Amino acid sequence: EVQLVESGGGLVQPGGSLRLSCVASGFTFSDYGMFWVRQAPGKGLEWVSTINDRGGNTYYANSVKGRFTIARDNAKNTLYLQMNGLKTEDTAVYYCSASENLRTCSGGYCSFKPRGQGTQVTVSS
Repeated sequence: EVQLVESGGGLVQPGGSLRLSCVASGFTFSDYGMFWVRQAPGKGLEWVSTINDRGGNTYYANSVKGRFTIARDNAKNTLYLQMNGLKTEDTAVYYCSASENLRTCSGGYCSFKPRGQGTQVTVSS
């Protein structure tokens, strides 16, 4: 059974940093690109960042470019999202997913149902 377990969220002040993790199991992690999405209250699933299977190619939404860094450790079956310079508008539940669900994404938003429980990031003073 495919499992994705996100962690690392929390409450942080504007300008602060957090590192999210996503531990994957039930599939061959190193065979898949992975990506992060987020869902703010009352909004849809917003695509945040994608990384290819070996980690050599990364892509970011304009809203996070230069502030967030996606990475992966295939030996640990773990995906990361380093978030620096956090803003109040980054407040959301963050989810990870395998790249097969990218096909549901258009115009910066995705329509799949996340497998994991997500991790809450709240940016507030």
